[in-house]
Amino acid sequence: MNTGLTQTFRLRHPIIQAPMAGTSTPALAAAVSNVGALGSIAIGAADAEEARRQIQATRALTDRPFNVNVFCHATAAPDPDGDQSWIDSLRPLFERFDARPPELLRDIYASFLTDEAKLQVLLEERPAVVSFHFGLPTPSQIAALKAAGIVLLATATSPAEGQAVQAAGIDMVVAQGWEAGGHRGVFDPADDLRLSTLPLTRMLVRQLTIPVIAAGGIMDGQGVAAAMMLGAAGAQLGTAFVPCPESAADEAYREAMAGPDAYRTRVSAVISGRPARGLENDFMRSADPDRVAAYPRAYDIGKALNAAAKAAGEDGYAAQWAGQGAPLARAMPAGALVGLLADELQQAQQSFMHAEANRTAGPNVANSEPLRQAAP
Repeated sequence: MNTGLTQTFRLRHPIIQAPMAGTSTPALAAAVSNVGALGSIAIGAADAEEARRQIQATRALTDRPFNVNVFCHATAAPDPDGDQSWIDSLRPLFERFDARPPELLRDIYASFLTDEAKLQVLLEERPAVVSFHFGLPTPSQIAALKAAGIVLLATATSPAEGQAVQAAGIDMVVAQGWEAGGHRGVFDPADDLRLSTLPLTRMLVRQLTIPVIAAGGIMDGQGVAAAMMLGAAGAQLGTAFVPCPESAADEAYREAMAGPDAYRTRVSAVISGRPARGLENDFMRSADPDRVAAYPRAYDIGKALNAAAKAAGEDGYAAQWAGQGAPLARAMPAGALVGLLADELQQAQQSFMHAEANRTAGPNVANSEPLRQAAP
């Protein structure tokens, strides 16, 4: 199957396993890449040393291309009063678990925009693909990565963001719909159009000349086929890979994904400070979204609250990121899942071709036998 995605990376399948910080692993990415799709790791939450370790660990497991994802968020200005307000609002939740919140909030993740050490790791390790979330890197970073022969992808949640991605010289765009699990890739969370995957994909295909990768709510080969019918060069799936044994999802996460409430997902900023879709939990229901601190400082206390809850035997405060298609997830090894997705995609495309052939052949072809039986 030849598309801009498969040709660029010599893939057998037009499928990307989404980079999911905290859930993707070198083993997961390698398993996907080894069967002809594009695996991904996420280093946005890692420092330069850990980023290098993950890249090298993935490379040790596969000689195929894989994607390395970084965060390009604008660093939030210091806001001691806002941070204190958020700490105070969560204090009663900590008290439920006989714990105390941190006194200060830290910027636990450095943005790639200012992380020269991480840029240097990418230039030295030269993964086949680097992708960007929450925005775009600086022109000098883009130029350096392209000069190193690295193919670049970036998330867009609107036509304007897609146009900015193309104008910046990025090679492909990931059209992330509102259905998607995990953090919204929106450049400015205050200006989120909340476009669904298929309309967004079609808009970007019509407006851009670079390949468009559909992402959000796609869980099976039929979903991949639907995106490609609209002109996508392939699809990026994240939630579908969470139950794979190669992912880092803990047992509570896996049980929730397989449980009766997996269809209850919500986009909320209370866990991390940026809007993200996950399985609805007590944290989302209890916290005041109007007082949330900036990303990633809010994530600092969010992680502390989850740790306190887990120590007390409570899993209702974890970030269990998942898209609206979560109930459609299948638990199986990543390589087997890619194979199943590929089979479903082929069957869906063949069914469409058969239906289209019947349609163009004339109205009586598909129903000729019933018509003969009904004739006197």
